[in-house]
Amino acid sequence: MKPLEIKHRVIGRGEPLICVPVVEQDAQSVIREITYLSQSTADMIEWRVDAFRDFTDYNSIRSVFEAVAPLLGEKLFLYTFRTAHQGGMAQVKAEQLDDLHDLAAESGCVDLVDLEFFEEDRPLHKIKRLREMGVSVIASHHDFEQTPSPEVMKMLLEKMCAGGADIVKLAVMPQNYKDVLNLLDVTAQFREENPDTPVITMSMGSLGGISRISGETFGSCVTFGAHEKPSAPGQFAMKELRQMLDTIHASSQIQ
Repeated sequence: MKPLEIKHRVIGRGEPLICVPVVEQDAQSVIREITYLSQSTADMIEWRVDAFRDFTDYNSIRSVFEAVAPLLGEKLFLYTFRTAHQGGMAQVKAEQLDDLHDLAAESGCVDLVDLEFFEEDRPLHKIKRLREMGVSVIASHHDFEQTPSPEVMKMLLEKMCAGGADIVKLAVMPQNYKDVLNLLDVTAQFREENPDTPVITMSMGSLGGISRISGETFGSCVTFGAHEKPSAPGQFAMKELRQMLDTIHASSQIQ
């Protein structure tokens, strides 16, 4: 299979891409933040629509798309509605979530849509439909309470992979350093066994910080950094994250 390439960026090889979430509550602030990030060193911008207080106003969402579309250039644009059950800031019915995903797919400026795989009734159908509408899909699962056993984490990744997503993502909360090591080991195993499916993993909180900078070693292709407002515990500041990733990448090129 050909590697996943979006806007001339090959995802899943080399230095991990830096994604910076936008968690502002009003349209003007969302547009201002995306304007800033479009000129930054971020590789990907994530709009966390669950943080947007007008997410029930579809015209307001469309107006944001119209405003930011000319700004994005080569920046990848990820659209995410994180439900409360998965650690997000709002909850909606399944029908409304479908509408929100469709808005993204029809926008013409969204490159990737985050889909909470195990929250969907028919995830395989949903992934297929979104991909046919022209966007790539990140199938995701988040556990803010614990780190499941290695066997369960591997099962979660494999089920999402079998669902046809372009990228699979798993975020977990560690209770001790062994949880972090287990997550890194599962990531490396999955990447080795599924070389055609890019994977994103992270161990959240301060204990899991190493997982956010070691993707080039263990196989995670995207890491999330913060500009002013983090979207999850343990995110490094964007500029510091870039310095750390560049240093690790440079050292890996030394023969």
